[in-house]
Amino acid sequence: MPSKLVKAIAILGLTFLSAGCSHIDKLTEIGETPKLTAIESPIEKPGYRPVTMPMPEPEEVSYNPNSLWRNGSRSFFKDQRARRVGDIITVMIEITDKAEIDNASTRDRSGATSLGVDALAGYTALLKKILPTGADFSQLVDLNSTSTDKGSGTVDREEKLTTKMAAVVMQELPNGNLVIEGRQEIRVNTEIREIIVAGVIRPEDISSLNTIDISKIAEARVSYGGRGHISNVQAPRYGTQVLDVLLPF
Repeated sequence: MPSKLVKAIAILGLTFLSAGCSHIDKLTEIGETPKLTAIESPIEKPGYRPVTMPMPEPEEVSYNPNSLWRNGSRSFFKDQRARRVGDIITVMIEITDKAEIDNASTRDRSGATSLGVDALAGYTALLKKILPTGADFSQLVDLNSTSTDKGSGTVDREEKLTTKMAAVVMQELPNGNLVIEGRQEIRVNTEIREIIVAGVIRPEDISSLNTIDISKIAEARVSYGGRGHISNVQAPRYGTQVLDVLLPF
């Protein structure tokens, strides 16, 4: 028990320490606009892991006699669409999701049990001497139970995001699919809007304009958020966040 208490105190201390460092950083930025993130290769960032997915068996490249077509090729003529690491592709993001769920459940259960003893191997006379006067063995046990449960839930959610942005081909998988990742930052006054998109695409799904729709990106990851003075005001204070995690009620 003491070890758990010490661990909890240590975690709480580290939380307030990190919060203090964050406050110091914010104090140094008073009167300044938020700084944009430096452009750098995502591969060199700490914690970056290349994408690994199930791959089909490799197909040997062969040529048929008197033919310009190559077996295993995806196209006959070359074009300007993204196909190699470092190429740029435009991602068309149009998300319009709407979900409505309404659930209701009711459970009602009741039970009754009665137990009486008219004879017990001749020991009823002995039991009458032990039990209080007036004990009736024909109504020895009488149990009743009733339980009723009701539950209801409603979900009404709607999301809409429409934009387009450029992404870079970060990796080419063995089967020819491409891993893309893009990041865009826009600063308006003291607020930075940040858009991140990543996923796996097929070269065949890239249009002639070198664009691809978000619905054709596998393992798609889209993040749209912001940071700055307005976001800081809208975010709950660090103390409130700590209490939300620690308080059991």
